[in-house]
Amino acid sequence: MTHKSLFFLLVFFLLACMAPKKVWAHAPNQSYIFMHIYDTSVSGRIEITTKDLNTALGLNLKRGMTLEEINPFLPQIKNYILERLSFRSISGNHSIKFTGFDIRELERIGDFILADFDLENITKVPDELTVNYNFLFDKISTHTGFLVIENNWKAGIHNSEEYISLVFKNDNRDQTFSLLKSTVFNGFMSMIKIGMWHIWIGIDHILFLLALILPSVITRMRKEEVISTGGNSLLTGFLKPDTNNWVPVEKFKSTFIYVVKIITLFTVAHAITLSLATFDIVKLPSFIVESVIALSIGLAAYHNIHPIFKNNEWVFAFGFGLFHGFGFASVLADIGLNGEFMTLSLLGFNLGVEIGHIILIIIFLPILFALRKRAIYSKILGYGSLILIIIAIYWFITRLFDLGTPVEDILGKIYSRIIDSF
Repeated sequence: MTHKSLFFLLVFFLLACMAPKKVWAHAPNQSYIFMHIYDTSVSGRIEITTKDLNTALGLNLKRGMTLEEINPFLPQIKNYILERLSFRSISGNHSIKFTGFDIRELERIGDFILADFDLENITKVPDELTVNYNFLFDKISTHTGFLVIENNWKAGIHNSEEYISLVFKNDNRDQTFSLLKSTVFNGFMSMIKIGMWHIWIGIDHILFLLALILPSVITRMRKEEVISTGGNSLLTGFLKPDTNNWVPVEKFKSTFIYVVKIITLFTVAHAITLSLATFDIVKLPSFIVESVIALSIGLAAYHNIHPIFKNNEWVFAFGFGLFHGFGFASVLADIGLNGEFMTLSLLGFNLGVEIGHIILIIIFLPILFALRKRAIYSKILGYGSLILIIIAIYWFITRLFDLGTPVEDILGKIYSRIIDSF
């Protein structure tokens, strides 16, 4: 593979990372089902944004519309819900009977249509209830649905709007939950899955981690040290600081220690700010957080070419990890969790994030270690870092000034399809 072909391959692959934030960032399209479980009845409330209804049904609902103005569209909305949401148990199917509609305006997200309903064919609450959720997946593949147990008499759960029991994704539309026992464990596991998923679709977090571990399989030496040890410098042409050179590490142990140190410091840092932001102790504007996250990628990549903190990559991991924690916190804020289950939700989400990190390390690190002594690695390190810098600059400008470009829509659709394939 020539230098030119490698360069364009990296450009093609990493250009997809410029897909818009709405595809992978911290505010995905979401709908909610709030359930009320009593001894002889089950009722609930569906909350879906007018924006999503416009996408699903081709409507033209405007922000700030009153319920009276939305009334003409209610038959279409009702039919859509009845076609896309169903409940069943050992007693058979439980049809949805609408009992009322309302509208709620949330400044940051938009208007929500609220549809109250009762489940029919219930004389005694079953032990389990199966839900088939099929909202918007044909239009927005990254859409997420949440089922929240607001009241469950048998489980002793009351007015608990913050507790998520089920999470619906494109590949997980049919799920069952128990109505007899408390489902705190299920909610905890759901938050772990959300944390893992956020890492997998959080390209900015992945690229920052990649920028940090690229130099894990090589070590920086002064030029005279390379000559005296007989090492083979990987720095040629493109990467050309006069006084420092990368040489491959000989043993995996040093690479492992490096990665453990970096990941540990990154984890501690983002756990601190994730907790502070989640409990409303410290808040930062989202555009600042997202811009600094973009900047972190560029500086970490630049450090791979010209060291900013010589042999002190932990400064990047911890310092910028604080801002990544604020980014993670926006996910929990979007879900709207609060109250008694917040601590468990925070713990589960954090654990999911770390599992996601570990999986990425397991995937990337053996490949990097195997390539460390090959000539191609200097090209990967050099061209890869350069492209990361370009992407970081692009993200930094567009996020800081809230800009967008036409190419983002195309790249966003491409990235959505890539994500759906996994």
